[in-house]
Amino acid sequence: MGLKRFLVPVVALVVVTGLVLGLISGVFGSLARQGLEATGLETPRAPSTIASGALDPSAEATGSPGPSTGPASPDPSAPGASSSVALPAPVLAGTEGQGKVSAAALGDRVRGVKVKDSGGYSGEVRDMRTGAVVFSHRAGKGAIPASTTKLVTAAAALDLLGPEHRFTTSVVSPGRGRIVLVGGGDPYLQEKASRAEPTRASLSTLARRTAAALKKDGVRKVSLDYDSSLFSGPAWNPTWPGSYGDVASRVSALWANEGRSTPGGGVLGPRQTDPAGSAAKVFARQLEDQGIDVGTVAKGRATKGAAKVAAVSSMTLERIVEHVLMTSDNDGAEVLLRQAAVAGGRRGTSADGAAVVAARLKELGAWTSGTRLVDGSGLSRSTRIPAATLTKLLRVAGEDAHPELRPLLTGLPVAGVEGSLATKFGDDESLAGRGVVRGKTGTLSKVHGLAGTITTRDGTLLAYAFLVNDPKNDYNATVWLQRVTAAISTCGCR
Repeated sequence: MGLKRFLVPVVALVVVTGLVLGLISGVFGSLARQGLEATGLETPRAPSTIASGALDPSAEATGSPGPSTGPASPDPSAPGASSSVALPAPVLAGTEGQGKVSAAALGDRVRGVKVKDSGGYSGEVRDMRTGAVVFSHRAGKGAIPASTTKLVTAAAALDLLGPEHRFTTSVVSPGRGRIVLVGGGDPYLQEKASRAEPTRASLSTLARRTAAALKKDGVRKVSLDYDSSLFSGPAWNPTWPGSYGDVASRVSALWANEGRSTPGGGVLGPRQTDPAGSAAKVFARQLEDQGIDVGTVAKGRATKGAAKVAAVSSMTLERIVEHVLMTSDNDGAEVLLRQAAVAGGRRGTSADGAAVVAARLKELGAWTSGTRLVDGSGLSRSTRIPAATLTKLLRVAGEDAHPELRPLLTGLPVAGVEGSLATKFGDDESLAGRGVVRGKTGTLSKVHGLAGTITTRDGTLLAYAFLVNDPKNDYNATVWLQRVTAAISTCGCR
């Protein structure tokens, strides 16, 4: 009995201590997640653009909500998140898109979503079937779009090249014992072949093929030049702050692992100062591993008519675009901007790319006068895109006349399921959007956007875009975006 009297209070103390520690860790975990989202740093699986202040101490501080001012966390696993509403299955609702919404009723639904300090916005909702605008709020005003910019960049590349296009990295020989590694602007060329990503081209595969061809010709020793001249102009966009050096690479037509110093690293990390030269050195080592003695490695140009030795091809452009949109890949988007410039008959500069994208938007009927393009990823704060441009483009992408643009829709993350929306739509007021809302995120400090498609409860397929600039509270702005699109998804707004 004495032992029992002793154990009871001890066990009780252990249980209470565990509960307290769990509560504390949960609260701090929730606050940490809120802080990351407020500064624009999203989930490792789904990075969007990074907050300007995250890497530059002198930049304007990001508004970070405290535990008493921000709304409930949209992460359903966070402490305090309601579990009273069952999570819908992570699948898209089927529809023939034949529903019809009342503009007045839908407008009331949008205006009824109130989140304190979420900021002003440029917004538009458009019927995908008819093209009719069913909601508009400052939709023609140019707003900083952040990563929603990737939609227009990808559209131009698809329109010019087609979804089945592939980019080729090759080796040519201008003379016996001399080879040139020629970059074809493959954004996802890897250093080593990977079973996890077998559709991606790799330098290791190219080295193996090159070595086999050289040996067949009786060549065992070569000099190696590398040619990245497909793209020209500044490798770094002049409107980007230098503090973005850990979130964007210097754009090159020849690189491996997107110019990152650490293969397989996340969105943040050191980048190579000379991606093309680094790729060439890796390739030289791989050739030597295959029994080819490589002498000098130098920058050069492939001569016209040089004999082709070996080549590898990228994923299809369709898959590249889907990956860029799903993961909000800045580096991939910037390469697509340069590819659009080249495909449009211009030099491969970012300025030429922006001009070509603008021309394609006009040709597609998706241009709005407030649009001003400066880069391809949305990292620049000088880019301006009105919500109307995005909804027009999304509607065009769904038309039978433009099947080449379909990856703009298939590449959109699904709310609460994948990509940059995987961990979003978690509170009671946004849960309805899970599995139904699809959208491209956009995040910079004081800039938040979401643009995509929604299948409403009554069967209407809508294109939408909401761009929030300069909110008083960054985190609350993201919550408003989730709640307003979820509210639209529940429409029987007739």
